[in-house]
Amino acid sequence: MPFILQTHHLTKAFQGKEVVSNVNMNVKRGEIYGFLGPNGAGKTTIMKMLMNLVKPTSGEINMFGQRVTNQSYELLKRIGCIIEYPVFYDKLTAKENLDLHCEYMGYYDKKAIDQALDLVNLKNIDNKAVRDFSLGMKQRLGVARAIITKPELLILDEPINGLDPVGIKGLRSLFQMLSKEYGITLLVSSHILGEIELIADTVGVISEGQLVEEVSMKNIKEKNTNYIEISTNDSKKAALVLEDSLNISNYKIIDQSIIRIYESHISQNEVSKSLILQDVFINSINVKKYSLEDYFVALINGGDKNA
Repeated sequence: MPFILQTHHLTKAFQGKEVVSNVNMNVKRGEIYGFLGPNGAGKTTIMKMLMNLVKPTSGEINMFGQRVTNQSYELLKRIGCIIEYPVFYDKLTAKENLDLHCEYMGYYDKKAIDQALDLVNLKNIDNKAVRDFSLGMKQRLGVARAIITKPELLILDEPINGLDPVGIKGLRSLFQMLSKEYGITLLVSSHILGEIELIADTVGVISEGQLVEEVSMKNIKEKNTNYIEISTNDSKKAALVLEDSLNISNYKIIDQSIIRIYESHISQNEVSKSLILQDVFINSINVKKYSLEDYFVALINGGDKNA
């Protein structure tokens, strides 16, 4: 069974308006699937449908080779999740909250509580009520609760919200370890594209309720090479020089001052020399790496994914 999670024409409408439309997701077992989209694109609604918190208007969800229904309680026991902001019993400690979670999940390995807290680096909090936790500490406790029962699938909605750079790096390492060493599959949404780029095996991009792309990070990196970016006072004149003097056709004028060249055979020095000889003023010229952010923005804007 290569796919641990699939959706088929998954659709959700509120008051007659579709907020999720015909989404077909395919999440492979053991991978980290990065779920990207602007605010309001439908990411959280889809995750709620996956967890049976919101009922689809139409379409189908399959997990672990079985269709999800209103009675799929046993399937949900195999999943850990954070949907939106994690909620706790504020007057209780972290351990007491995790102990309650294990009770209603029917999971009785008491050692798992300390193990989960250690994995998310929550220490010296034995007598501290959750109401006194910082936002970042509550977010890490939410991750601890999601992983404590050693689920096969983790569904994490913006799990690094509220964390400082050290905390983000720690969770990044944890997610990679859970995937590689424990074989846990992760579906992670985030608006921090650089973080998804560092951990994801596959990326799904959603815009206005529709899944516009589902692609492996390997394919993104292979298809999109480095480019030369030029900042100039006259991009139109610079473009004429590129075409007439250097026979460059694979370029794009981004705006009045920025041009990007996508031809790998041309060097930065050759471009600089030709522009200077033709009296084109250069503010800056740099070789840049095509990133997931470039790819994402191009998809959302409906433009060229190679620009």
